[in-house]
Amino acid sequence: MQRWKQRPDGSNWGEFGPDDQRGRMNWVTPAKVLQGVAEVKEGITFCLSLPLDYPGGRVLNPRRSPPRLAPTLRDGTSAGAQNFCWPLANDDPDHTDVVSDDLVLLTLQYSTQWDSFAHVGSRFDADGDGKREIVFYNGYRGGSDVRPGVERKDAEPWAKYEGARAEALGIQNLAEHGAQGRGVMIDLHAHFGRARKAVNYDALMRVLEADKVEIERGDMVCLYTAFADLILELNKNPDPQLLHNSCSGLDGRDDRLLQWISDSGLACLLADNYAVELIPTSLTKPAPHAMMPLHEHCLFKNGIHLGEMWYFRELAAWLRAHARSRFLLTAPPLRLPGAVGSPATPIATV
Repeated sequence: MQRWKQRPDGSNWGEFGPDDQRGRMNWVTPAKVLQGVAEVKEGITFCLSLPLDYPGGRVLNPRRSPPRLAPTLRDGTSAGAQNFCWPLANDDPDHTDVVSDDLVLLTLQYSTQWDSFAHVGSRFDADGDGKREIVFYNGYRGGSDVRPGVERKDAEPWAKYEGARAEALGIQNLAEHGAQGRGVMIDLHAHFGRARKAVNYDALMRVLEADKVEIERGDMVCLYTAFADLILELNKNPDPQLLHNSCSGLDGRDDRLLQWISDSGLACLLADNYAVELIPTSLTKPAPHAMMPLHEHCLFKNGIHLGEMWYFRELAAWLRAHARSRFLLTAPPLRLPGAVGSPATPIATV
């Protein structure tokens, strides 16, 4: 069924069907996967993830914490109380096996990550009755399709809201589609260094022309800014002043840039910086408006997945040295039903 009477200006709601939850990843077809495979010439692979305990601390986002790794319990006893290893001879003296087993409390969008369409919605009048309701991509609703959960006052902070989950638009939709296809690198760092710069349409077009980068429908577009390099250099001691004043990102306030994202046919936008866009610090449009306009345009309006804090340094250097910009990208998120984001360990193959 169609969940809306009017859709946002500049959106593609309904174009992939009234129940679509995959957005422009629908354009990553078997043919696009084969285009990615055709870019493999050397068989060299690059890991595109930061270690998942980076950036360290909670400077970038106070609501996101580093992972907490601990051993599991066996018969009420920590398997790691002595040496993180459990000899099965403790259960049966004839067994020689030694088992290590652990668990993690993981903030899914702390480090290298995918955003699902349930990550960012908007207050928008989808019913056409003059009232703004909480809506997500393709008209899915906050409170029913994306549920806030019921507060449990006696629970640990991480489990405080029982039942909170994305009944629609969860990250498992991307996992089940298969996040693999042709990646295309845009090397912003080669042109702007580590200066903080909001890259608008004109600046981006100059980069694409200078580097002879072509983007076609269904491509998975990557932006190298060196922000993740800086995170690694800080060695889990992030300097907020340095991080918030370094490296480039897309200018989400530039309407021409947003239109190019729509017109280019790209399937997803993946960056090594914190939010793909540089979050505006000043108001330039009449209220009400989005604090993160590129997130609104991509996740809410057009079903374009975003990836943040990926790691591109070695891949970008290799591609530039070999006068290439395309590669096979394999980047599945966790198949975790109801999650609004996921860590990732993407692999590029050239």
